[in-house]
Amino acid sequence: MFRRLILAPAFLLAAALLPAGPVMAQDTPLRIEITDGVIEPMSIAIPAFHGDAEIAARIRQVVADDLTGTGLFSEIPVETHVARPASFTEAVSYDDWRAVNAQALVSAEVRQMGDNISVGFRLFDVVSGQPQGDGMQFDARAADWRRAAHKIADQIYARLTGEKPYFDSRVAFVQETGPKSARIKRIGVMDYDGANILWMTDSSSLVLAPKFSPDGRRLLFTSYDSGFPQIQLMDVATVSARPLTRDASTMAFAPTFSPDGRWVAYSREQGGNTDIWLMDVATGAQRALTNSPAIDTSPGFSPDGQRIVFESDRSGAPQLYIMGLDGAEPSRISFGDGRYGTPTWSPKGDLIAFTKQIGERFHIGTMRTDGSSERMLTESFLDEGPTWAPNGRVVMFTRATPGGNGQPRLHSVDITGRNMRPMNLDFAASDPSWGPLLP
Repeated sequence: MFRRLILAPAFLLAAALLPAGPVMAQDTPLRIEITDGVIEPMSIAIPAFHGDAEIAARIRQVVADDLTGTGLFSEIPVETHVARPASFTEAVSYDDWRAVNAQALVSAEVRQMGDNISVGFRLFDVVSGQPQGDGMQFDARAADWRRAAHKIADQIYARLTGEKPYFDSRVAFVQETGPKSARIKRIGVMDYDGANILWMTDSSSLVLAPKFSPDGRRLLFTSYDSGFPQIQLMDVATVSARPLTRDASTMAFAPTFSPDGRWVAYSREQGGNTDIWLMDVATGAQRALTNSPAIDTSPGFSPDGQRIVFESDRSGAPQLYIMGLDGAEPSRISFGDGRYGTPTWSPKGDLIAFTKQIGERFHIGTMRTDGSSERMLTESFLDEGPTWAPNGRVVMFTRATPGGNGQPRLHSVDITGRNMRPMNLDFAASDPSWGPLLP
């Protein structure tokens, strides 16, 4: 059985899904058991995709890179394959794939018709000798071939791990050029793997901390266009921005969307005091959520939109606090050694990621929402600003190198602390914001 899906262009985020039958499940499906311990990667065979050779090879490579990049899959080299299927519809010779120790097998075909492509794929459980769910077909513009590849990898990842997918998503970031004393910055948006970069701003004014809206259509960011920090809201498709704050007597920064996209929480400094404020995006109405002599900043919403985690030095040093939207007294959740900041709530709702400084070293860590089970995922000269993958499984952050020529780079890490990976970018970048899974 096949399910057929039509991929909308990357910036037209309303997907057209055709009716599909139920997914066929196995009694004991092949599945990676993801734990905190050492995981033996699942061996997967991805033979050459059938059909139009050039674009098929490109799509196949992206699928392989997506899966192996998680650290959960090990690709069996094509040159060692015993089976050489002549067509997409040829029956699977499971014994031949067992001979090369494959546990899972991907078969796919790519057809190009003018400016459009059609990509069909099937996933097989070699161990049990059965298909792993339905086959699927993705129809897309040829220009969106990378999205089709990410969608295939997402399906394979989800079926074999039981986790939600995250490959077909985008990341907003800040490109940094020039010396540390005079950095030039501009905001870009890219695929999660660093491809298809689109520039949202130029380098005429300082910009910081972009944040995707829950639907991926808008960006919040801090701009110094007026000479002091104010918040702007950008439509990603049209690359047009408008100011959300414009009070010359205050500074506004560190904005973030609520899960329904209606509200923006941000930091507002006035008269030397910094508090968390809440703004209705549609009307501009706003109110203070905190009112203390402390520096309260870096707000982040819970997935249900009912609570906010933020950083405050009200206890003497930066720590993490949680409060409701009713303005009730916040509860402190961090109590370890060091200084805590830049908290962000996992999409799953179970964890909060943060930056922690202990002495001269910086870490990206996670804790449960009550402050328990604190875990450090990284350690370096300067790691900061975590952002979550849409499935809550991977964290991306900025890592900077020391010295006068030090540069910030984007890295990612699994929430177990395994599989630390630098982003494949040929320029310095910081302030990542991981957007939602595209439709």
